[in-house]
Amino acid sequence: MELLNENLQKLRGQVAIITGASRGIGRAIALELASYGANVVVNYARSSAEADSLVTEITAASGQAVALQADVSKIEQVEALFNAVIDKFKRIDILVNNAGITRDTLLLRMKPEDWQAVIDLNLTGVFLCTRAASKVMLKQRSGRIINIASVAGQMGNPGQANYSAAKAGVIGFTKTVAKELASRGITVNAVAPGFIVTDMTSNLSNTEEVLKYIPLGRYGQPEEIAGMVRFLAADPAAAYITGQVFNVDGGMVMA
Repeated sequence: MELLNENLQKLRGQVAIITGASRGIGRAIALELASYGANVVVNYARSSAEADSLVTEITAASGQAVALQADVSKIEQVEALFNAVIDKFKRIDILVNNAGITRDTLLLRMKPEDWQAVIDLNLTGVFLCTRAASKVMLKQRSGRIINIASVAGQMGNPGQANYSAAKAGVIGFTKTVAKELASRGITVNAVAPGFIVTDMTSNLSNTEEVLKYIPLGRYGQPEEIAGMVRFLAADPAAAYITGQVFNVDGGMVMA
């Protein structure tokens, strides 16, 4: 069966940028939005082979995608990325701020450079990309921005002071920008994954201990995050939703 389905063309002609899209959650989001007809920009920082492989998979299934390199923590590279997208597609309809890293260790062992690297990519990168996208979306008077946060930004996680702080910042950023852009028809929401099966979680040594705190009793899959992102990006029912945080975490955080 082809990636594209005639009944799933809600995003036909729309342009979606997914940062950090070459693997894991970003890859699943790119495939999901492409299946709904979007022209997908697969942003990557270093994984060029994986990004090119994803583009090949999408285009082989009758989708549209292009891979563009940029470290979204760097303002010059963000500007070049968004200029390239506008030159090629003339518009930006969806931005998914997904790029992120971890540099885990306990607070007293955390080096300032490990703190800063996580803040720079996971939080400042969201700011830089959102600012660049909003300039285009404001002129269009439409757009949907989805930020990938984390349950760590809501409940904290030992050994992740930098990551938790960055993701908490993403949540606050989401709510503020949602208020600033709402009058122009732009929605801004966040998705907060729990423990998802990706490269980022593959090295966890306390798997069984973590599962005790997940009511559904299992880790999530990247496709389950992608489904929520697709709803916020493509579904007309999401047009009246902004400034919200959607937990996809197996019930881990209930508030």
